[in-house]
Amino acid sequence: MGKSGTTLVVCLLLSFYPLAAVGGSATAEDRANKSSTPGFLWSTAKEKSDLLAAIDTDDDYAVDGDASGEFAGGFSSLEGMLQWAIGHSDPEKLKDKANDAQRLSPAELNKRQLEIKELMEKLKMPSDAELMKIAINDLNNSSISLEDRQRALNELLILVEPIDNANDLDKLGGLVVVVRELVNPEPEIRTTSAWIIGKASQNNALVQNQILGLGVMTRLMKMVKSSSTEEAIKALFAISSLIRNNENGQELFFSENGSLMLQDIMSNISIDIRLQKKAVLLVADLVDYQLERAGGAKHAVVTDRLFLKAVVDLTSSNDLDLQEKALLAIKSLLQLPSTDALDFKNFCDLEKVLERLKDQLGKIKKEDDYYAEEIKSLMREIRIIFHRKLDKSYFEINIKILIMQNFIMKEIRSKLNLVQTLFESYSDLIRFDFK
Repeated sequence: MGKSGTTLVVCLLLSFYPLAAVGGSATAEDRANKSSTPGFLWSTAKEKSDLLAAIDTDDDYAVDGDASGEFAGGFSSLEGMLQWAIGHSDPEKLKDKANDAQRLSPAELNKRQLEIKELMEKLKMPSDAELMKIAINDLNNSSISLEDRQRALNELLILVEPIDNANDLDKLGGLVVVVRELVNPEPEIRTTSAWIIGKASQNNALVQNQILGLGVMTRLMKMVKSSSTEEAIKALFAISSLIRNNENGQELFFSENGSLMLQDIMSNISIDIRLQKKAVLLVADLVDYQLERAGGAKHAVVTDRLFLKAVVDLTSSNDLDLQEKALLAIKSLLQLPSTDALDFKNFCDLEKVLERLKDQLGKIKKEDDYYAEEIKSLMREIRIIFHRKLDKSYFEINIKILIMQNFIMKEIRSKLNLVQTLFESYSDLIRFDFK
């Protein structure tokens, strides 16, 4: 870059130097406070509730892509800063600044360039790995305040969503730290820690196995029974993420009596409906996993009649979403060879349930017509599977009856033959005595 180009850069950057200096000062101040996670300028400037507002309540979340100006990401080069400066400049004022800069000596120009480079370094955004290290270091600091500990967890919650970051969490020592927070006395800390575990392990076999290796299953299942609804919800979310499509995770889950835990949640009419939704959704996932492996899964969902009834009874809820999730689980359970169609018919009253839902759909509001059609289609599938399974059960029962009848007839014939033989022997004895 020639002297005229350098002069132009300097004059442009000098025009915006006060604004940049303010940003640089703020960034430097944030760096001094580790618990505020320096790179997240937007998170340090907002309260915790604002930070979590970007996260969907149903566990899927996205960070708002609207950065607070170019300063949010810093400038990767002097040319990048030049382009930004040109785009935000007044041509007339720029011309005046250029004339002023022409009068600067080479030494003054060099000094200004060094100042600008130093400012750029201050504005540079840390990498995700650096941000994660800072948050982890904060969590390892026993003297950190509760507020700052919560903030560090909130930032990790966002950072672990990309799969590469989730994979790095264990390398950086983050998994051990987060798992340790599951026994924190504060419910909010435990809740966010479980949330992080769920986010990091979603559809990620590597992280699933890393976390399972730390022995979290027992602790998470205890948290599901917490009096804090949010803690229970996030703990169940973490369990679902850990065992979905994971044989080892499911083995641990069932060894801890996980089926009974799900049954208790689904049959508890006073429990938060969000927990019931997550529970019945997990049931469907576990059954589908078993069906995909054609019975090859080592550990199966317990499907006794009480468990089946807990699922079917969820259809009586007024919540349409819960009804749909319950129907999906019923559809999957009907396809399991281990379930008995007669249990669905006689113990769960599935026929009556489907009739009741049919009547209910006829009264649904017009704005829910699309939903009603979806449910009707799902119910038709369930009826077909149910009656096919029922017919098979009746056929098997008839076969068993025929086999039993055949066995009984053979036994009767055998006994008759024995009686006849004995009678003939007795008759021979009588004739012999008579002679």
